Amino acid sequence: MICKEIFLSDHIISQMFKRNISVEAVKLVLKNGEIITRYTDDKPYPSYLFLGIKDNRPLHLLVDHDEDSEICIMVTIYEPDRRLWSADLKTKIK
Repeated sequence: MICKEIFLSDHIISQMFKRNISVEAVKLVLKNGEIITRYTDDKPYPSYLFLGIKDNRPLHLLVDHDEDSEICIMVTIYEPDRRLWSADLKTKIK
């Protein structure tokens, strides 16, 4: 995914603060993470769920992507609940 510009939504900023997740972690997951789910019908832009690891901590990052302008909007980030995700944290089981 090409991101010429990256924006942090108000929601992700509050979640980062609450969950002790740094801007560095967000950028790392966006750059090196794996897209595990595509929500191509999301509006106003398609969304993508990334899985990445920062300091042995798995993180899911949801990103809206405006393909025309190549702007990426960071929507939310969280540590996936292992009770709700498969062992590889790529498939939701509940």
